[in-house]
Amino acid sequence: MKPKDDTNNLRNLAEKIVHYGKKQGAEEIEVTLYDGLEFNVDVRRGKIENLVEAGSRYCSLRVFKDKKAASASSSDLRLPVLQTLVRNAIRRAELTQPDEYAGLPVSATFKVNENSLRLYDPEISRMKPKEKIKLARAAEKVALQDKRITNSFGASFLTNEIKSLLVNSNGFAGEYRQTYCSLSLDLQAGSGDQLVEDYWFSAKRHLKDLASPEEVGKKAVERTVRQLHPRKIRTQNVPVVFEPTMTSWLLAFLFACVSGTAVYQKTTFLEGKLGQTIGNRLVTVIDDGLLPGKLGSRPFDSEGVPTQRTVVVEKGLLQNYLCNTYAARKLKLVPTGNGNGHSVVPNNFFIEPGTTAPEEIVSSTQKGLLLTKIIGHGLNPVTGDISCGAFGLWLEDGEIAYPVSEITIAGNLGRILKSIELVGNDLQFESSICGPTIKVAEMTVAGM
Repeated sequence: MKPKDDTNNLRNLAEKIVHYGKKQGAEEIEVTLYDGLEFNVDVRRGKIENLVEAGSRYCSLRVFKDKKAASASSSDLRLPVLQTLVRNAIRRAELTQPDEYAGLPVSATFKVNENSLRLYDPEISRMKPKEKIKLARAAEKVALQDKRITNSFGASFLTNEIKSLLVNSNGFAGEYRQTYCSLSLDLQAGSGDQLVEDYWFSAKRHLKDLASPEEVGKKAVERTVRQLHPRKIRTQNVPVVFEPTMTSWLLAFLFACVSGTAVYQKTTFLEGKLGQTIGNRLVTVIDDGLLPGKLGSRPFDSEGVPTQRTVVVEKGLLQNYLCNTYAARKLKLVPTGNGNGHSVVPNNFFIEPGTTAPEEIVSSTQKGLLLTKIIGHGLNPVTGDISCGAFGLWLEDGEIAYPVSEITIAGNLGRILKSIELVGNDLQFESSICGPTIKVAEMTVAGM
């Protein structure tokens, strides 16, 4: 099953809606059309528990009149339906309050060549459902061969094929196709009140780059069984080594704090800190929507602003906030290609890798915590404070000694960025926010 390739029809439809909106009195109008195909299978103990194969289409639009805005969406793409949607949106806009910062972005003078980004893999569209199911079963089978694994919560294989098309009344018209595939596995080990669980996954745009079922299965087993027989520790201040998944979690918090929306709303401790030092010289953080084949890459954002490479933090210095058009106008900055309607989203947001292998980072730690998992939501962007339940592996004399549980880590994002001692060389792009292993000089690890 493949999505029908009728790009010209969709383009004509979008242009008709833009033209109609202008005739009905909209000063500016933006129309986005999506055409997608999703496949998702969940397998548990070798049996299919859930299988979805579905195509979907929808239209979203924004209209502006007298600095007043309204939006609407529909999965019914018949022209009369969308024309009614436009008329209703214009009437709703007239009921709202004017906002001097509302409106579409100025049309860019350049465009990104979507072919150079390698966002689409035809191999994914050629895959048969049986092949996809086989991959999920194979990953789980590898894991269940290990007798330490006592239960499986299931393996999943997912593919997405999406065509996005945007036309607005400022002269922008653009489109691109993208694919996505992922393989994941969630396991449990132990027995009685000594149960532990973890997972692993691989996510890519191109099938050939996806980890094999054997790799995903073995990694999921390794991450699960290493938590068996955890110990408790006393509260102390020690170095903390962040695994790549935990660095990604920390960077997601940083992203929320450098979002232009948070800045103009004054809900981040980094408000007013442009040009100031917020980390040490090891910290360079980048948002880049132009990396070929990466999950966060795209030729333009949801407003038609071309994506770009934006250095957010350069050797500890806060250089840029990330902005959609509205936030940029509020802050008297320029859009960075991170728009997603009313919000700001990452493209590929990451900390530049260093030269140290993760094994060397562990061996450099005489006593400390290798952080492997976070529970809870104890993040305060207004202050930068962090306090979350956690799991990890205790380090002694540069080696992993034993797993620890029932702990809490506490610190402050600002102080963490200034106390990063080592940055690993193991950056992998498995999501739109990612980072390598890092070592933080000291955090509070609360236990008994």
